[in-house]
Amino acid sequence: MSDLRDELAQLLGYADLEPHFGAVETVGREVSGNAEVLNLRFETFDGEVAPSWFVLPERRTGPVPAVLYLHAHGNRYDIGRQELFDGRRALQSAYCEKLIALGFAVLCVEMPCFGARQEPNESSRSKAHLWNGTTLFGRMLHELRCGMTFLCEHPEIDEKRIVTLGISMGGTQAYWLAAMDERIAAAVSLCSFADLRCLVKSGNHDKHGHYMSVPGLLKVASTGQIAGLVAPRPIFIGAGMKDWSSPPDCFDMARAELEQLYRHRSAQKSLRFHVEPDGGHEETSAVREAVLRFLRAMV
Repeated sequence: MSDLRDELAQLLGYADLEPHFGAVETVGREVSGNAEVLNLRFETFDGEVAPSWFVLPERRTGPVPAVLYLHAHGNRYDIGRQELFDGRRALQSAYCEKLIALGFAVLCVEMPCFGARQEPNESSRSKAHLWNGTTLFGRMLHELRCGMTFLCEHPEIDEKRIVTLGISMGGTQAYWLAAMDERIAAAVSLCSFADLRCLVKSGNHDKHGHYMSVPGLLKVASTGQIAGLVAPRPIFIGAGMKDWSSPPDCFDMARAELEQLYRHRSAQKSLRFHVEPDGGHEETSAVREAVLRFLRAMV
């Protein structure tokens, strides 16, 4: 782990925990269309249950690539992992069917504060974490790294071809997770890429949820530096220039820094941006097409 990864892990608050879930229970299994859908319950390090969807292509002859799908926030605490099947307003449509059609398996872990885990709520959880010297964002990333371990150890998954994908909160998690976990082959981050110091100056940081609060972060790293830890692995970043979460000046700062870091690693071809001048905090049809092209290269 690089020195910066180590510093970030300490700030997040879960550096000493191994990324493994406890017991895994299958509470449902069905074949739907061309997919096998498993309803899983993971046990977290402190005994909480993290409901998750694990979907496999029905027809498979060997280990398949996988997407670790990261659901969004959007102040819709009721949605959680159901985004995988039902989509949400910011998406063109739900992703599961498209990913299965490409040949990917998909895992979506329900995050604390969402779906069946709405209580304690985000405000309560984030305050408790900060008082205990940990962070809600750190817990989320830890659980997602546990999900990554589940995929890597699964006999039907190709551990060398696991991609993170998400929009908004999921987009932030997508590049952070790939930055912190080198087992991830590539990342797709939508609608959440901007220099944080610039966001604070503009006041737009206050539109993000409490989950993103990581004390001391800006003394250690910028958005570009964090995402730069993904290099030389492939990363796709989709952004709209009318998106409150990625104002043009803040986006440009993070982009320039990330491009410099990828050039330093001679990995420019692994860095993909799709920018919509009139796009807001949503996935456009052009972004969806670009994401699917990016993912096809991983199959």
